[in-house]
Amino acid sequence: MKPAAFDYVRVESVDAAVAQYSWSGDARYLAGGQSLLAAMNFRLDTPGLLIDISRIDALRGIRLQDDAVIIGAMTCHAEVARHPLVARHLPLLADAARHIAHPAIRNRGTIGGSIALADPASEMPACGLALSAILHLQGLNGTRRIAADHFFLGMYETALNAGEILTQIEFPCPANPADYGFAEIARRKGDYAMTGLALVTGADPRIVLFALSDRPVRARAAEAALATGASRDEVVARVTEGIEVLGDLNATEQMKKHYAQVLLSRLLAERGPT
Repeated sequence: MKPAAFDYVRVESVDAAVAQYSWSGDARYLAGGQSLLAAMNFRLDTPGLLIDISRIDALRGIRLQDDAVIIGAMTCHAEVARHPLVARHLPLLADAARHIAHPAIRNRGTIGGSIALADPASEMPACGLALSAILHLQGLNGTRRIAADHFFLGMYETALNAGEILTQIEFPCPANPADYGFAEIARRKGDYAMTGLALVTGADPRIVLFALSDRPVRARAAEAALATGASRDEVVARVTEGIEVLGDLNATEQMKKHYAQVLLSRLLAERGPT
């Protein structure tokens, strides 16, 4: 299929992008385009204006600042996967980025686009939640910051206000970057996950499930059990406690619950006896 008719403008700054959005009222920001253009081709999304932000250099790059890794929203997944700062301080993020789709998509798709889209089966939103990321936003009313814990509100729904752009993601450096695990189950390599899990262990553990509910969700009951030194079996048994699990065409609710237990059991086993 082909998209419905739309206007197109390319901008060179975030200020210009936000201004264009305010004039249109029916616009979408175009970053890597790996999800948006597909949705437009199927006419699931029919914006009147595409605002191309792909040439805004200020939205790119990875740097270390005040014990945090700052990643520009327009940084592609492939760069996240191979960057030495990410490998050193955020190996969970690098590992997860290598699971995203296929090389062609990783070279075009962006970390900011993935987080802003908030597809419940995507890796980057789950990692943002697991790594306590802070999201930097800019809109008509200026700039603001919001924790990943408060950003994802539902199926493709976030705390972004109309016209706001996610400009960068701030990841606090973990005390021990090696205290992590990541795994997902998909029908074929590169397919969307049927169930996935991002794990951060240590004093303040985080267990984040994706492709299980309408957004990435923390398994808080399992986190509490892990933090208090419960056995691996007890932690695993509580992984979906209190979470609304949604079955779909790929897996039923019960299958997804089972997959979540399998993934967590494997990742905890890799961390050693508990």
